[in-house]
Amino acid sequence: MPHTDLLRLPEVLATLGISRAAFYRMRSRGQAPRLHKLPNGHIRVLRSDLDAWLAGLVDTTTT
Repeated sequence: MPHTDLLRLPEVLATLGISRAAFYRMRSRGQAPRLHKLPNGHIRVLRSDLDAWLAGLVDTTTT
């Protein structure tokens, strides 16, 4: 898996235009892309997970 496929949380927050607190509120409601905890404890989001999650948002607003 290329390093560019793993996004740091600040990159995800910038993409979504939301705060860390808002992201974790969404996550607690099951309304955020899946997080992956690496062996070193760092948290990452797969770009494909973020893209799929965003596509799901578009699908739910257009149907």
